Amino acid sequence: MKDAFGRTVNYLRVSVTDRCNYRCNYCMAEEMTFLPRKELLTLEELQRICGVFIGLGVNKLRITGGEPLVRRDIMSLFRSLGDYIPSGDLGELTLTTNGALLERYATEVAEAGVKRINVSLDTLNSDIFAELTRTGRYSEVIEGIQAASDAGLKVKINTVALKGVNDGELDDLLAWCGQGGHDISFIESMPMGEIGDHRADTFMSLDEVKERLHENWTLSASNFTSAGPSRYMDIAETGQRVGFIAPYSHNFCESCNRVRLTCTGVLYLCLGQDDSVDLRAPLRSGASDQELADVILEAMQRKPKGHDFDENRLDDGAQVIRFMNTTGG
Repeated sequence: MKDAFGRTVNYLRVSVTDRCNYRCNYCMAEEMTFLPRKELLTLEELQRICGVFIGLGVNKLRITGGEPLVRRDIMSLFRSLGDYIPSGDLGELTLTTNGALLERYATEVAEAGVKRINVSLDTLNSDIFAELTRTGRYSEVIEGIQAASDAGLKVKINTVALKGVNDGELDDLLAWCGQGGHDISFIESMPMGEIGDHRADTFMSLDEVKERLHENWTLSASNFTSAGPSRYMDIAETGQRVGFIAPYSHNFCESCNRVRLTCTGVLYLCLGQDDSVDLRAPLRSGASDQELADVILEAMQRKPKGHDFDENRLDDGAQVIRFMNTTGG
């Protein structure tokens, strides 16, 4: 699939639920109203839409949420999508998770064909972790990461850089990831959803993160690329990689190859824009796979050139009204 700007779209991020067992304070409001379960696509409907995308050339699927592992019977979806891997129809099936339920599910995830996962972890300090997540326990994430490694999953850590919160841990995070054999990506906080706080107070540019890391680590441009937006550097001291996802300071729009499907069947063509296409309506009105494919192909021509995140407007509140858990992490 190609969009109107000639970019190949071969990566679909699929949110299977808007629910999460955490309430991270840069991502969600403390009091959240979640979707009625009847509005969610069934796992069979999600599998069918994914199958249509695979038929159109999507070769990477990432399962996201909310927290995807809280969805009942989610392993059945992993197994059904994993069935596309042996034939080569699907190149990679991955997962983004907060890690809280990995100790329970890591082995099943690996057996379904997943090789790599991303785990969100913003701090190595249990007190800061509790404050950031509002409801989380640091130990369960650490145990989950270990379970994932034991199951043979390659773990990458995703860390949102937050001024005055975890900016004193940058070196510690790189060292800890090096000891565990994990790559890490730092992410600039994204202006999605009204969280009740001023994001400008904690926003940290990844230019500053890089500058600080260069003081104590030998970083060099990496040849490694993934289907995602991270731009990687090799870390000489650990042999691992550090990635940077910078939607403000160095956006990745020119090479964007991805679209996002929500748990209600809404296809968002850009994380930072509100234009979307409803796939649930045709799906539930009896559309054939070809008819669904036609809707998707038409939608690709509406994919915007880029998002409009603006660091200078952080004090104005959310620049995209929907929360990240609605779109998919």
